[in-house]
Amino acid sequence: MRKLIYDFGVSLDGYINDRDGNIDWTEPDEELHQFHNDRFRSLEISLHGRRMYELMAEYWPYVPDDASPIEREFGELWTRTPKVVFSRTLTEVHWNSTLVSENAVEEVRRLKSEGDGVMEVGGANLAASLIPHGLIDEYQLFVSPMVLGGGTPMFPALDKRLPLRLAETRHFETVVMLRYLAE
Repeated sequence: MRKLIYDFGVSLDGYINDRDGNIDWTEPDEELHQFHNDRFRSLEISLHGRRMYELMAEYWPYVPDDASPIEREFGELWTRTPKVVFSRTLTEVHWNSTLVSENAVEEVRRLKSEGDGVMEVGGANLAASLIPHGLIDEYQLFVSPMVLGGGTPMFPALDKRLPLRLAETRHFETVVMLRYLAE
């Protein structure tokens, strides 16, 4: 069965963006960007909610020639990696993407059962729909030394506790990665 990873840059108080939706405080340095490139290279499928897809599609297919080699590499990786985009409002998607407009939970169950590699989920709203169903196997939090005081939380309100086991910590110059496995 495929493993599903939910990874995100998160503030110390648990938000993935500020109250205005800004994520400028999450910009990775070269070391962290290379880590993400290496991780992304190993993915079989990247799952995106509409907002995350639109954000990524706005920049990564069009990385300027004068961007750093690491950025250009990520643009190539993102463009060619198979993506499943979950949206009820989009009518088309591009860059090796498939659009799913109904029942994200059932589609993710199907995708998990059809392989033994690794998938990631991008987007807090999409992840929030999957977490209560136990579909996420691993959580990678890239914690920035920033307190936002509000914004979009990384985790939704849940009806019951979500037991996790700390599997790894890693210190980067700008963030600390906490990697947890679902129990």
